[in-house]
Parts: sequence; structure tokens; C-alpha cells
Amino acid sequence: MKKLLLLFLLCPALLAQDVPAKPDTGERHEFVIAKFKTESGVTLPEAHVVYGTYGHLNAAKDNVILLPSHYMADFHGYEWLIGPNHALDTAQLFLVATELFGNGHSSSPSNTPEPYHGPRFPVTTIRDNVEAVHRLLTEELHIQHVRAIIGFSMGAQQAFQWAVSYPTFADRIVATAGTAKTYPHGFVRLEGQIAALTADAAFQNGDYTSPPKKGLEAFGIVWTAWLFSQEWWRKELWREGAKPGTTFESVLNKFRTNFIPGADANDLILQARTWEKHDVGGTPGFGGDVARALGSIKVPFLYMPSETDLYFPIGDARYEAGFMHTVTLTPIPSLWGHTAGAGGSPADEKFLNETIGSFLRDSGKQ
Repeated sequence: MKKLLLLFLLCPALLAQDVPAKPDTGERHEFVIAKFKTESGVTLPEAHVVYGTYGHLNAAKDNVILLPSHYMADFHGYEWLIGPNHALDTAQLFLVATELFGNGHSSSPSNTPEPYHGPRFPVTTIRDNVEAVHRLLTEELHIQHVRAIIGFSMGAQQAFQWAVSYPTFADRIVATAGTAKTYPHGFVRLEGQIAALTADAAFQNGDYTSPPKKGLEAFGIVWTAWLFSQEWWRKELWREGAKPGTTFESVLNKFRTNFIPGADANDLILQARTWEKHDVGGTPGFGGDVARALGSIKVPFLYMPSETDLYFPIGDARYEAGFMHTVTLTPIPSLWGHTAGAGGSPADEKFLNETIGSFLRDSGKQ
């Protein structure tokens, strides 16, 4: 069930059959930072960071794992990794799952008042998000160190940035289906998706009075082309879990019309811009040198690209791993493309839980 909810965010067309209601899990919280200065130079009067917690913080505050969210996700996005017989057992661990700026819950174009509402919201970077979460952990929760940081996709981008900005804050770091920098091909891909959305006349340069429906549909269908591998489509793996009578046309239409249900257009663009700007080489002290930044990582780092990811190609992961001294590069053998990094199939979920669980146990801390 946890995997299905995550896949609804990543690929709602897969949920072709009714699923029973999921019981509440995790506890929602909100942290507010006054006068938060972004890397762009804009200071938000208030920056809100929504986060969820699972389990209980022990007296020593040494059982914490941080789970930073991926594109447009809420704090429930890691429940494929949580629970008994999974890598993260909340009977032992305290999990903090944070939500990125721009997801519609944390500070976003859609929920911030003027003068920063809608298209006037500043472009926030991965470093902005890491800085805000560092303040959340240290100032609100009084946590100075975590056992691990585990991130998928844009969460992996954050994991890399934590490793560079705060090299001893975590004992171990895991990044699945995400890289330390957005390379030019990824930038072009994101620009194509943004262009599809903004071409709708109803977009009105971001000051729309009603959702730009045609633009949102174009955005969804362009995004979908990159989500899974070519072989996933050829083998019609979308049939797995689909109800009888589901067709390719109905699957495609579901992606087109309901890619991320209820998402705001400006929020979608903001997080895409955050994705585009990601580069650990831009961290102060590294002068734009991503190789030097990667070489500075001190703690054991489990790097798990999907073998068929079109967002973050495995070749980029192999290139980056070559600069890292503490890395274990473990590709995910899957046809499920980008979604493999979040347990896209039962086999992916099993592989991730076993591999990540083993990596965490090797630290000597259960």
C-alpha cells in the first residue's frame, strides 16, 4: 500500500484499480523561519518547512534518520522503506521526512502572500532547502547529528548537498536515482516540460486566474515520456496491477489528465527550476568544481542509480562516483526507469530495502 501511494504521485496511471484507504502514518509538523534569505538574494518574511516524523526520538538523540522529499512529494514519500521487515524500523528509529519548498505545503508560489505569490516567488536552490532543514533539525528538534540521510531523486540531490555542506552531520548517506549536479541534458529536459506548460495562453505568465489545463496536460505527457524505460513501455509493464480492460490509450490519458493531482502550475515550475540549479560544485569554497566537491565527501556513501533512469542516467552516476573516495556504487537492476529508485516494482522495493538495510547495519548501529 505504501508503494502504491508513492507510485500515485510518481505515476498515477498505474493505479487503475481501487485501493482501500490507507491508515494514517507519520505525524505532520511545520517549522517557520523568520526572514529566510535565499541564495537568489530574496528574503522571505517567513519560510515554512512542513515535515513528518515516524517513531520516537531516544534520550540520547542518536537514532535519527533524515528523509528529504522528492519532486512535488509530501512527507509520506518514503513509506516503501519504512516499517517492520523494511530497512527503517520505527520501533528503533526516529525518522524526519521533510518537504521541499514549492511542493504546495512548505513555502511555495501557491501559498505565499504577495509580494512573493505565484511567479514572484524566488527560485530556491537545493542548498536553500538543506539550510532550512539544518535549522529545523538543530533549532527546533535540537538534533546535532543523524545516523543517515537517505534521499530519492530530488531527495538524492539534497543528500549529496548535505554530504558536501555538512560533511560530518550524518554517519552514512544514501542516494537513489539522483545525482550531485543537473547536467545540461537534464536541464534541457526540464526546460522542455516547462515550455509545454507555459505555452498555454491561460498561463498568463504565471498570473492565471484558473489552472492552465491544457498546459498542465502537456506538461504531464512530456514528463511521462521520461519516467520509465523504453523497454518498460515495450513490454507493457503498465499492465502490472491494472484492472481488466485497461488499455495503453487509457493509461496515457491518465498520465495526461492526472499526472500529479491538484498540483499548481507555478509550484511545478518552481521545483523544476530548483532541480535545474542543483550543483554541489557551487557550494561556497569549491569554486564551481563538482569533482572537488565530490572528493570532499567524508562518510560512507551508498550511490544507487537506476540502470534505466532517463532523468539521471547511470553514466552520470558512474562519472560522479569516480571522484568519490567513500562511495559504494550499486545500480538498481530494473526496467522501471526513474521510479525504480523509490521501489517502483516489488522487486525494486525488495532490492532497495535489502541493500540499504545492509548498508545501515554495516555502520554498527541498528
